[in-house]
Amino acid sequence: MLRDTISNDFFTILLMVGLFIVAAAKVASPKRFNDFIAVLGNSKYLKIYSREQKFFDKFDALLFTNLIISVSLFAFITYKFFTETNIISPDVMFKISFGICVYILIKVLLERLIGSLFEMDMIIDQYLFQKISYKNYLGVILIPVNALLLYSFKPTLTFFYVTVILLIIIVLIGLFTSFKAHQNLIKYNIFYFILYLCALEIAPCVILYKAIISK
Repeated sequence: MLRDTISNDFFTILLMVGLFIVAAAKVASPKRFNDFIAVLGNSKYLKIYSREQKFFDKFDALLFTNLIISVSLFAFITYKFFTETNIISPDVMFKISFGICVYILIKVLLERLIGSLFEMDMIIDQYLFQKISYKNYLGVILIPVNALLLYSFKPTLTFFYVTVILLIIIVLIGLFTSFKAHQNLIKYNIFYFILYLCALEIAPCVILYKAIISK
């Protein structure tokens, strides 16, 4: 039985926008999209398209836009669940989306800057392409998850935990794939690798977590 969707109109619009964007990406590059969907079990996509990447890639840009929408929608649904509020504010949704977008872009720019400083542009570009590919994959996965949360059943704490664990596993798979591809470089630069993990992977997550729980 469908839940009351009257208060979900705003969410429905965002969900449909995300679907439209993903569909546009598939229409624009059908072969690449099919390779992208299989990225978890096949490194073909990463090997082929990392060599063809551009500073602005239309395919990645479309999927990144969906990522921001899908993550923001999931974050707001989670917020509604834990605060037990039924108030829908487009302004709050915009702030969440803007914050997530700025966070990811600043992180990417910092990593590119580090790559330029240490003259590792090619390696950093490949690494960032792999990371953003897996993040974009999360955005696609979150579309049906958000639809289930909105229309199929009343969300539970267990469902949220399982979903978050699944998303973390996908992120870890992406990181493991990237590290495995550059294991020789990491082995001979282990100090810089640990420094990178602490400064650009762990520290931003801790700061973001502290900022959220302090609200």
